[in-house]
Amino acid sequence: MNPLNRREFLKGSTAIMSLASFGLLGMNFKDRKGPLQVALIGTGWYGKSDLFRLIQVADVEVVGLCDVDSKQLAEAGRLVSTRQKSGKVPALYEDYKELLAKEKPEYVLIGTPDHWHALMAIDAVKSGAHVYLQKPISVDVIEGEAILAAARKYDRKVQIGTQRRSTPHLVKAKQEIIDSGKLGKISHAEVFCYYHMRNNSTPAVIPVPENVNYDLWAGPAPMLPYRGILHRGWRAFMEYGNGIVGDMCVHMLDAVRWMCDLGWPVQVTSTGGIYVQKDSISNISDTQTAVFEFDEMNVVWQHRTWGNPVDKDYPWAFKIYGEKGMLAGSPMRADFTPQGKENGEPIHYEVLLEKEQFPEDTTEKDIEIHAAPATREQMKNWLQAIDTNTLPIADVLQGHISTASCILANMSMELDSRPLRYDPKTMTVIGDEEATALLRRPYRDGYVHPEPDNV
Repeated sequence: MNPLNRREFLKGSTAIMSLASFGLLGMNFKDRKGPLQVALIGTGWYGKSDLFRLIQVADVEVVGLCDVDSKQLAEAGRLVSTRQKSGKVPALYEDYKELLAKEKPEYVLIGTPDHWHALMAIDAVKSGAHVYLQKPISVDVIEGEAILAAARKYDRKVQIGTQRRSTPHLVKAKQEIIDSGKLGKISHAEVFCYYHMRNNSTPAVIPVPENVNYDLWAGPAPMLPYRGILHRGWRAFMEYGNGIVGDMCVHMLDAVRWMCDLGWPVQVTSTGGIYVQKDSISNISDTQTAVFEFDEMNVVWQHRTWGNPVDKDYPWAFKIYGEKGMLAGSPMRADFTPQGKENGEPIHYEVLLEKEQFPEDTTEKDIEIHAAPATREQMKNWLQAIDTNTLPIADVLQGHISTASCILANMSMELDSRPLRYDPKTMTVIGDEEATALLRRPYRDGYVHPEPDNV
């Protein structure tokens, strides 16, 4: 093996890690005076984490925070005041539309549950803001088309939180293994997750706490009986997301698409269901396989929320197979395994943590410290794209393709594993009216589903 030590990594990564200096690290927007005016919608775990990474790399003034949970919102305000340079507590809002109208932020981060992503992203873009939107970008395919249409119509940069594209050790592995041709012809990839992350409890129906606006939390989605699932627990329900495929496959499928320069899949097929964990109220699959077919290449997804991982070193990852070897990659590591000695020696890549440069990472509650450098790079890339009027590395189109592909997999599973061929030009499933009707989820009364030609 050829372990990559920190010194070698930093030396070899100078080009990818020094895009342009930003904010606190030296960024100078054209004719700009003062800090970037930023707002966060959704102040839970990952929303705050994204915001804190932005504060680390840019001169930021957080002008507003929004959340339907007043207790969580107040605590987020306190934490932000300790992290931003001004020391101020941002203005706090329950309704994101009021925040956009009153604060007029230039940059908006969205970290809400998935069912709110589309409406918030479109409204933020229409207000004039550039947007950092967590994945998956939408809960149905046409929502994604509408976000894409809005970003292009209003000429705003929308960066998606698929930060494997900015994960330092994966960027280096892509350059050295994929781009250099070490794998030869690539025609197969496996993407998978074996984490036991499905909520298998059945929480009781309880009164809605006074600090929660549950009607506003549900928004365009069905308002199920309140079970205290607002923070992370909502992922157990298809009403608010797209299950493990929408949460975890989107990252690894996107990583393979980025590494191998893949566009839309030609066809998507999936099978699965609740095979083992039948006792809980959760309605997302515990077992699922999907095949994403590209020209002369298949990407196969597998998740099980039970049992052992196939490879203990790679419980959530991708493996890309070429005629000359295989590249495995995850947020924690990457490994090149050659096919025979004639194709070189194995190469190992380790995650970069940056604890010395950003010691506050080590004390931040619930931080995914291994993902922090990737998110910082993702933020810097977003700001550079805005400054240079170019598309960011995880542009909304790329996020839409990866998200929609995962949604199509769930649709195929729902339709008894029917192969689906989506045409982004007509925004239909070719020759399948029943599947085409599933491209839009019904919205709750009082909410209007966004359409690409009317944003």
